[in-house]
Amino acid sequence: MTAALYYFDDEADAANRLGAALGMACHAIDRRQFPDGESLIRITEPATTAFVYRSLFQPNDKLVELLLVASALRDRGVARVILVAPYLAYMRQDVAFLPGQAVSQRVITQLIADHFDGLVTVDPHLHRTPSLEAIAPQLQVAYVSAAGTLAEMLRPDIAPGTIMVGPDGESRPWVESVAKPLGCNVLVGEKVRFGDREVELTVPGIEQVAGRPVILVDDMISTGGTLLKCTALLQAAGATWVEAVTAHCLASDDDLAQLALGGIQRVRATDTVAGVTVAAAIAPALATAIREKWGSLLA
Repeated sequence: MTAALYYFDDEADAANRLGAALGMACHAIDRRQFPDGESLIRITEPATTAFVYRSLFQPNDKLVELLLVASALRDRGVARVILVAPYLAYMRQDVAFLPGQAVSQRVITQLIADHFDGLVTVDPHLHRTPSLEAIAPQLQVAYVSAAGTLAEMLRPDIAPGTIMVGPDGESRPWVESVAKPLGCNVLVGEKVRFGDREVELTVPGIEQVAGRPVILVDDMISTGGTLLKCTALLQAAGATWVEAVTAHCLASDDDLAQLALGGIQRVRATDTVAGVTVAAAIAPALATAIREKWGSLLA
């Protein structure tokens, strides 16, 4: 037995792209659901090391099934089980903002560490937490940046004079890593949040966008409210074109329609989350990170 990649049928395409990039056998997880919503999981092909592909958008049912998968794999004699979660949910709540709130980042990270030996993820939404290993030291984590994937996606049609804009100070290193290989200037917004959808935004140096195309860059788009506010400022300052790129697009169809109505000409994302905005495959970047971290297990 060697290493193999296991996937659920709704993510077959993305998983098989990763399997092809690694030269690794891919096996579908046998999953059935009972009428009451419970899942029955079966692993038909054992391996020595198992990589389990599951992006954790809309995560609650998926997390339960992953616990069943990890157990089934170990019952089949698998020695190491590594979760490949291109989008990792529950990372935003890293402190209790109000008394009585659960710190979901800590809960989910520890849950993964209790059942998996390793984790591969793309641009996890960490702010005050230095690393996931700070929460669960026993968990081996491979961090993947989507910046290079997005830069290569943009390269063929980047317009001269394009300016890239990040929505807030926390986005600066990430936006700069997308912009640098393309030779684009960067502006970064300053954001004050008053609630889930109440945000006050300014963009220092915004006068530079007059007569130029702009690409908004963020690690994640959820509702897109901040992008809409930023787009209004950019249009008022004379931007000729506004589009958005992101690692993880969680926006609903209604959210995307509102972005279009608000003047965002196009939204493009990697395939860490399936949807109509997918324009670039993250598999090559995932494969590189897996080889660097666990290359000795792939032979």
